[in-house]
Amino acid sequence: MQTWMKTIIQIIFFVAISKLADFTVERFHLPMPPSVFGILLVFALLQSKIIPLKWMELGSSWLLAQMLLFFIPAAVGIIKYKSLIITSGLPITITIIASTIAVMMCSGLMGQWVSKLLRRSSE
Repeated sequence: MQTWMKTIIQIIFFVAISKLADFTVERFHLPMPPSVFGILLVFALLQSKIIPLKWMELGSSWLLAQMLLFFIPAAVGIIKYKSLIITSGLPITITIIASTIAVMMCSGLMGQWVSKLLRRSSE
């Protein structure tokens, strides 16, 4: 099968997982966002080896490469709130920078912790 066909099928898989997560969270009134549930579902499928990583590598790589396009509508939407940016732009910017640093630090620490666990379990 051609690479572009595999990529499209894998993207359809991610859309299906997203729709399944939306349905499940709504149906069972789960106290979490559907996107988080979808990530947990993909993680569980990968960890349990039900779905091998190669079945989603091309689609996920393409989606990550296109991610900037998903933020353009949000950036354009900011124009509607010019007065808010003028009055509260600095506190908003500081909050964004601080939260970005916090997420980066937590991700790094979590990555180190998981790496240590994996090293210990392989010994």
